[in-house]
Amino acid sequence: MLRPYAFGAGFMPELPEVETVARGLQKSIAGRRIVSVRLGKTDFIDDPAALEQHLPGRQIESVERYGKFMLLRLSARGNAAGELENEDADAASLLVHLGMTGQLAPCAAAQPCAKHTHVWFELDDGRELRYTDPRRFGRMAYLTGALLAEELTLFGADPLLVSAEEFASCIRSRNAQIKALLLDQSVLRGVGNIYADESLWRAKIHPMRRGTELSKKQAQVLRRVLQDVLRKAITARGSSISDFLDAEGQPGEYQRHHRAYGREGKRCYRCGATIQRMIVAGRSSYFCPKCQPSPRVRKKGKRRGRVRNG
Repeated sequence: MLRPYAFGAGFMPELPEVETVARGLQKSIAGRRIVSVRLGKTDFIDDPAALEQHLPGRQIESVERYGKFMLLRLSARGNAAGELENEDADAASLLVHLGMTGQLAPCAAAQPCAKHTHVWFELDDGRELRYTDPRRFGRMAYLTGALLAEELTLFGADPLLVSAEEFASCIRSRNAQIKALLLDQSVLRGVGNIYADESLWRAKIHPMRRGTELSKKQAQVLRRVLQDVLRKAITARGSSISDFLDAEGQPGEYQRHHRAYGREGKRCYRCGATIQRMIVAGRSSYFCPKCQPSPRVRKKGKRRGRVRNG
């Protein structure tokens, strides 16, 4: 069973990068029918035989993003007479996580295969949809409607759609550090290390502040800047850190607009202080010590007071 990614080492595509790929695939392969499936290495695939058995003959109706995952919505499959086969009567989806180095893109069938290509979906227009992943940290799974619905209950709200009330409730009701909450896919789906740091810098909130310590106004500001950062990053086709390329093989450009992430030792764009890095929630976290003041440390034991006579 697939689980939400909460933390992990290295760069993994986040909401803007996955949205960029999903939009590109929606334009290029939606409406195409899968003719056949060929597999190479399959250690990242849940039940490889299910892909080979159930995908041929299905149409890719749409490509959507769900958190850091992509969903290729598939039609029901018919037999040669056009009648629905009993075991495939229900529509299903192919769920894909790109991991750290995964790429999913359509190619001309005659185009030489890139190294580390592990999945080939032959399409009815003569092209191939190829999945390439050198490190194979991605995931791929064929899921019918009921099983998919069960899997998706593991994830929290979409940060672009969450209401102000729901956001404040899910953040301010938890005692965890705010950086950990933003990364927790069961709280908000799709946010990762880059956009958590960028949003906290813009909201002037230290990554170690606890959710219960945020005021309603701070929660409102954080939601607003988080959504603004994500939308601008989508417009810029995401951030190209390491190996990220979109569905057309092009890098993103939002890394040019980073104000905190990856800027350790550089001057803060807002106040001129030096950007620092620390480990929060198991991840490198970049912040400005002046703009994002550290939360007060709570001392254990009884509070000391002045001794009174009498």
